[in-house]
Amino acid sequence: MEIDRRKFFKSVGGAAAVALMTSEQKADALEHFMEEELEEYALEQARQAGVYPTVAELAEQDKDLARQNRRGAGSLFVRGRDGKLRTLLPMPEKPTLIDFFKYRFGFASTHVQQSAARALKTGMDEKVVLACLLHDVILEVVHPDHGWWGAQLIEPYVPEETTFAVRYHSTLRFFPDSDYGYEYPEGYLRTFGEDYVPEPYLQRTYEKARNHKWYEYSRLVTVNDLYAFDRSKTVSIEPFIDIIGRHFKQPKEGLGWDDSSSSHMWRTLINPDRRL
Repeated sequence: MEIDRRKFFKSVGGAAAVALMTSEQKADALEHFMEEELEEYALEQARQAGVYPTVAELAEQDKDLARQNRRGAGSLFVRGRDGKLRTLLPMPEKPTLIDFFKYRFGFASTHVQQSAARALKTGMDEKVVLACLLHDVILEVVHPDHGWWGAQLIEPYVPEETTFAVRYHSTLRFFPDSDYGYEYPEGYLRTFGEDYVPEPYLQRTYEKARNHKWYEYSRLVTVNDLYAFDRSKTVSIEPFIDIIGRHFKQPKEGLGWDDSSSSHMWRTLINPDRRL
C-alpha cells in the first residue's frame, strides 16, 4: 500500500507531532492510518458498486477461527497488522483521567476529542461535551454493547446525564432522527449488513431512551459521533481540562485504586496483561 506522507503527517497533527513520538508510537500511528485508509477504500468501492454484505455473509466470516482475534475485543488486547501488540508506557501511581488519555486511550481518543470539540464549538451543554469526550474510550477494552460498558466505567465520576448519554448512544446510533439531523450511517451497511435489523433488545432500549427526559443528551452524542472522523483535524485534550475539572470527580487515590464500582475496569486499562 502506497503511503501519502503528507496525509499521514496531517492525520496525527503534523510533522512537529510526529517528531515528538517514540518509534513505537510512530509505528502504531502508521498502522492505524493504513487501516483507516483501507477501510475508507473498501467503503468507497462498495458505495460505487452499490453492493454491501448481508447479515448472513458477515456471520459466515465470523466462522473463520484462524483470524487474529474476536471482532469484539478491545484494541488493548489485539495484535496489529504487524502481528504485534501495542507498546504500553507505565501509568502514574495515582492516575487521572488525563493520564488515561495520554497513556491508554489510544486512537479512539482522536475520535472522541473531535466529537467533543464539535459539541463545544456548537455551544452544547458541558455534560454533553463530557459525554462526547468519553463515549468511546471503552473501545480499548471491549466493543459489543460498548455504551453500557462505557457508562459503567464512568458512572461513579460524572453527572447522571453524562452517564445516560454514554449508555444509550450505542443504541440510538441505529435509529435515525430527522429532528436532530441524524441519519443511519452508511458505513453500518458494510459493518452490520445491508439487511440488518436491530435486535429486539435494541428496539426496546431505543423506546426506553426515546421517551426519557434525557433523550437529547444521548442523541446529541450520536450527532457529534457521526461527524467526528476527520483525520485532517488536529486534536488536543487542553480545551476540555476545565470541563473535566468541573464535572469529573477525580478520586484522590487515583482511578483504579478508589474501590468504586468500576475500579476494576480502570485497573484493566492500567494493566491489560494481568493474568487473573
